[in-house]
This record gives sequence, C-alpha cells and structure tokens, in this order.
Amino acid sequence: MVLFKAIDALNIAIGKTISLLIWAGIVVLCYEVVARYIFGQPTLWAHGYTQRIFGSYFVLVGAYTLIRNDHVRVDLLLNTGSARRRALLDLLNFSFLIIWGAVLSWEAFWFFEDSWRFGEVDESALRHPMWPVKLAMFAGVALITLQGVVEAVRAMIRIVNPDADLGRAATAGSAAQ
Repeated sequence: MVLFKAIDALNIAIGKTISLLIWAGIVVLCYEVVARYIFGQPTLWAHGYTQRIFGSYFVLVGAYTLIRNDHVRVDLLLNTGSARRRALLDLLNFSFLIIWGAVLSWEAFWFFEDSWRFGEVDESALRHPMWPVKLAMFAGVALITLQGVVEAVRAMIRIVNPDADLGRAATAGSAAQ
C-alpha cells in the first residue's frame, strides 16, 4: 500500500501543478483577444501556444482525474449491486484502460523520440519544436496507465475483501476517498 500511496501522491502533485497551466492559457488567450480586437494586432504565436498549453494540460491531468473519480462513468451500471460486483466492473474497466494505455504509451514514446531525433517543428511561421508536446503526451498516458494499474490492483483486493482499507494519498475534496 505504500507504493500505491506514493503513486497516488505523485499523480496528485503532478495534477495540481499542471492545473496551473490553465492560468497560463487564460493569460495567453486574453492577451490575444486584446491584441486582436482592441489593438488590431493579432499575434503569430498565441494560437500555437494555447494549443500546446491546453493539450498538455488535458493529457497530464488524466491520472489526477482518475484518482478523484472524475472521469465520465455510467453510474447507473457501475454503482449498482454489491461491492464485489462494483469491484469486478472496476477491474474490467481498468483492464481496458491498462491495455489502451500500454499501447498508447508505447506509440507516444516513439512519436516523442522521432520528434526529438529529427528536430520536428510545427508548420507555423515560428516553427516551434514539437517534442515538448509529444513528451507531455507520453508522460500523461504513462501516468494514467500507472494509476490504472494501481486502481486495478485495488479492485482485485476489493473483490476478495470488499471492506479492505485501500487508503489513498489525500486529495482535497476528492470523491475517491
């Protein structure tokens, strides 16, 4: 359980830190709106940066969202029945998540590696490097897959012992506690 709490704590810390990217995205978007509509001077860079900021944000907070049980679920099916049945359905869901995450992590790593090795840049006039976005994709998918493994093991434990205390690292306001 110490390892589970450490993985939870890592994903919580990353999720809360990455959540601050929203503020950077808001600042960039507001700057672009003011520059474009008030001063008539749109930027070349704002669109690309907001795509990178929000794209990185969405993939990197996935594991944190999983810990908080904030991903979309069909509660009508998943929250009915006994605790063992719910744990069994969770195990099934997390098994698919792990398969998806393992495949996507593998591919995302090679996307990042190719981008880094070949110096890939975007098609904008500023020719920004693409490797940071692809690294964020790899890291985010790897983290959610790792969290999925932890949650799958927790589900297996709940199948055997529905009353097991599977403590989590603290998340303020978490629905997962």
